[in-house]
Amino acid sequence: MKLKYIIGGLTLLMLSGGCSSGSSPEKKGEEAVSESRVETRFAEQVTPRYAEGFQIEYKSGVALVDIQDPQNRQTRIYRYALVPRGTRPESVPADYTPIEVPVRSVICMTSLQLSNFIKLEALDRVVGITSARHLFNKEMNHRLETGQTVKIGIEGNFNNEAVMSMNPDLILISPYKRGGYDVLKDVGIPLIPHLGYKETTPLGQAEWIKFVGLLCGLEQEANTCFASIEKRYNELKALTEEGKITYRPVVFSGELRGGNWYAVGGRSFLAQLFKDAGADYFLKHDERSGGIMLDFETVYNQADNADYWRIVNSYPDRFSYEALKAQDERYADFKAFRDRKIIYCNMKTTPFYEEMPTSPEVVLADLLHIFHPDLLPEHTPVFYHLLKE
Repeated sequence: MKLKYIIGGLTLLMLSGGCSSGSSPEKKGEEAVSESRVETRFAEQVTPRYAEGFQIEYKSGVALVDIQDPQNRQTRIYRYALVPRGTRPESVPADYTPIEVPVRSVICMTSLQLSNFIKLEALDRVVGITSARHLFNKEMNHRLETGQTVKIGIEGNFNNEAVMSMNPDLILISPYKRGGYDVLKDVGIPLIPHLGYKETTPLGQAEWIKFVGLLCGLEQEANTCFASIEKRYNELKALTEEGKITYRPVVFSGELRGGNWYAVGGRSFLAQLFKDAGADYFLKHDERSGGIMLDFETVYNQADNADYWRIVNSYPDRFSYEALKAQDERYADFKAFRDRKIIYCNMKTTPFYEEMPTSPEVVLADLLHIFHPDLLPEHTPVFYHLLKE
């Protein structure tokens, strides 16, 4: 899938997996783990600069990886020693679990994890996913149709037979979500956390592509890819630095679900994204980084005069202001509703979760174009647009 966007008058085409070296899928399978590849396995190192959920130390022929919740340093540290396939390292610390790399086959539990493999053009490594809901990628859909990749069920109700039939080298998990991973421990396949969703900055989340690149033996591709993302993101962010804009609109996010309004704190990924786009999140002074459950009155008291309202959903038909009002008439009382300034993304028509995590510069351009159209007047929206009708 090609995604078109224009920044500063320059039209760019972003491919759904456009950061690999261009090698064909067939050459990234067994050939990718040949002896010649192993010899230069750690020739290019991976070092996180923005991500706080993983750290890497290269020592005695292995890569020692520490993974921990970036939002809570009191949680468990997961430790892995990545050992070049076919080699015998001098020593592996006793508290590190050895994992042979490059990995040949992986099961992904989330779209965020899958987004890394899409960006690296390494979908041939993905032999299992939890769901195909909102899946747009043609290659992955073809793999599902042909049985090269299987659906393994959902968290808490995994199909162990399907997992074992694919016999992956490892399973990427999200240990702080709903869970249900205990049953997978019985199949004897290594479980490795991918905590990109816990990062509190867009570049921190995107940088987990380096971690996946390290697992797959695609460090050079991952480093090159992230460098391009980082450069564009920081160029756009610089447009809204102090003194360069005179107006910072206020924006809030979400909808009522089951009587509760789910929001995130002022130290969250989303709050940082709004800030970098030259806007103020309505809870910017809240010190929390995770999710918050609020009632309607609390949200209304703080966001009734907000300039913009961000909504991401999977509405089955054509979403509109009338459709939103039909869900709850109180929505029409918000200033952002009255002024027709709702920022919208429909996951039924947009590959949001499978491409957004590794395209923060594109998301930032979308928001900049909305908040400060004079800065990016020729930009064509990719993920977000202003709801018009």
